[in-house]
Amino acid sequence: MDGFCTNPNGLFQKVPIMTDFAIHPQLTNDCILLGRFSCSYVLLMNNAGAPWIILVPQNTVGATELTDLPHDEQQQLLQEANLVAGIVKAQPGVEKLNIAALGNIVPQLHLHIVGRSPSDYCWPKLVWASDPGPRYEDAAIAVWRDLFSQVAGFSAAGL
Repeated sequence: MDGFCTNPNGLFQKVPIMTDFAIHPQLTNDCILLGRFSCSYVLLMNNAGAPWIILVPQNTVGATELTDLPHDEQQQLLQEANLVAGIVKAQPGVEKLNIAALGNIVPQLHLHIVGRSPSDYCWPKLVWASDPGPRYEDAAIAVWRDLFSQVAGFSAAGL
């Protein structure tokens, strides 16, 4: 089965992998892979209008809901979400976090962690129901990678 990994610019490219797990194509089209924690891949939504990270749990072929995971994996995902939430909340101007596992368009289990403020591009509307904001430039992507590289348990390794 084909999966995805990133090239040096953080863009996804198709490669063969040995498991049935692959990040959903919509996420690979919309996001930049930053790396991973022990439970999940860390994706940066390529929308600089609001700080927006998506966690995609690994080894979850067929999982669509948080409750589909074994209890210990649910707890690990929530611990990783808390780490990400701390990073997002620390971004300039962030006043509120939106954390959700929707799955209406992408059925694969994934968790959105979005920093919001009255000055963001679509306030007070939902970011996932709004036209996309501006794309990230390479320098800004590097800043996100640097932020995550300082977190214990984070690996910048690709897929």
